[in-house]
Amino acid sequence: MTLPKTVLPVLVALLMCSPLLHAQSGDNDVFVPISKYLAKGDVDALSAWYARNLEITVLGQGGNFSRKQATQILKTFFDTYTPRSFLINHTTSRANMKYALGVLNAGGEHFMVTIFVSFKGESYQIQQMKIERVQ
Repeated sequence: MTLPKTVLPVLVALLMCSPLLHAQSGDNDVFVPISKYLAKGDVDALSAWYARNLEITVLGQGGNFSRKQATQILKTFFDTYTPRSFLINHTTSRANMKYALGVLNAGGEHFMVTIFVSFKGESYQIQQMKIERVQ
């Protein structure tokens, strides 16, 4: 059986987009709003997803911080590197924990962002976020 010439480009496009579709599928919906807020640099909206205390590492500097401290750290980062886009290119999950790896385009540079969330009480909360410059 041969496929019509118009079907092959559509299949190739779907296969290339499959990681994106997986990242936004029902099992990982938590990353949809988080991604949107990172892409906009909206630290106030993003902070609603923070655990009470979380680990933040930005460009090699980090530690455990309160929500307020973490918000200030990311605000300082976004003041220096104005975000243009954020794209998740890998997600995985186990029990009540989820992990995402994405690329942030900000300030004319690219940064690898790692996000760990866990289910606490009634919702997922960011437990750890790491932002590293892509070499």
